[in-house]
Amino acid sequence: MNTNPRQLQLLKEVQARRSATVEQLAETLGVTLQTVRRDVQRLADEGLLTRFHGGVRVPGSTVENIAHTQREALNAGAKARIAQRVAREIPNNCSLILNIGTTTEAVARALLHHRGLRVITNNLNVAATLSSNPDCEVIVAGGVLRSRDRGIVGETAVDFMRQFKVDIAVIGISGIEADGSLRDFDYREVKVAQTIIAQSRQVWLAADHSKFNRPAMVQLAQLAQIDRLFTDAPPPEPFPALLADASVVCDIAP
Repeated sequence: MNTNPRQLQLLKEVQARRSATVEQLAETLGVTLQTVRRDVQRLADEGLLTRFHGGVRVPGSTVENIAHTQREALNAGAKARIAQRVAREIPNNCSLILNIGTTTEAVARALLHHRGLRVITNNLNVAATLSSNPDCEVIVAGGVLRSRDRGIVGETAVDFMRQFKVDIAVIGISGIEADGSLRDFDYREVKVAQTIIAQSRQVWLAADHSKFNRPAMVQLAQLAQIDRLFTDAPPPEPFPALLADASVVCDIAP
């Protein structure tokens, strides 16, 4: 969908509060109640928000992620900034794994001018993007193709990843909960991601601000298992202390 700046600001307000009334949003945005209701309806129709009587909240399902096309639009600017920051830290002539997610797809786009990369991925969108870089060798995992986002999952993909030991894994995530757990929705995807972490010398997590305090069903890892976090805004409480305790370097792309 093509969201206008006001609708993007409305999304950010709801994500920051987790929920808000129509009156609160109208006052914050300086618009009429009718305008807020119209914007909320459109965002709810796209699955980006969930309505309740008198207000709106972020989608709260722990068992199902929002659609890939909607995730591409959600915080797209933040993901692009994060991707550029990640790409600046990735040296030429190194080995990488990029997993499933719209943020890792943004990282792939930011790597189009790197040289001498060997990239292993279970994400066909990443593979298609990096195939345009003649100085990048792309190795694609086998397994079950998930049609909704072109991710490759399953035991075959797990076995495939076990063959490698790479310099850096750049992973995405659906949610980071207040206990320091990294979470996602599909246990098959999680199994592949856990193997990616185990087969990487450095693990970098790329996650925009909306991922903090977002619930999801399956635990993928703990913050202590990653080395660097790339995000677009200072993490809210209690995450600064959690990151410090886990010795995770937090890199903010404002």
